[in-house]
Amino acid sequence: MSDIPLRQVTVDRTASGRFTATNARGGTIDFGTAVGGGTEFTPVELLLAAIGGCTAADVDVATTRHAEPDGFTVTVTGNKVSDDLGNRMTDLAVTFAVSFPEGEAGDRARAILPRAVTVSHDRLCTVSRTVETGTPVTATIKDV
Repeated sequence: MSDIPLRQVTVDRTASGRFTATNARGGTIDFGTAVGGGTEFTPVELLLAAIGGCTAADVDVATTRHAEPDGFTVTVTGNKVSDDLGNRMTDLAVTFAVSFPEGEAGDRARAILPRAVTVSHDRLCTVSRTVETGTPVTATIKDV
């Protein structure tokens, strides 16, 4: 990653309820509202994926220094609610299912896994840290 703190994505509408996000490096991801039974990710699912992906990357770096995992799955769940505070997610939970091969290297990776998950959650994962600490979001309209 760059030393420049600003990150940016641009979201373009491609059809009714369908969008493409483009990052500064030219990468794209299509998503939508799931109206009409589409299979693309919804914005809420992208949020869950961002939380899981961020912490998975942290834990992967820490553990694979010792051993390549046999299996590595991160599941992120939450409840979408609508109440007096508006639409939002509650009860967000991240669950790691990681296995390593038998042997000394696998033992080292298993031993550091709990600490790697904790450090990612408490300090490193920008996405979950932003959600947990709360960050104001501003919305403006640009003259076109």
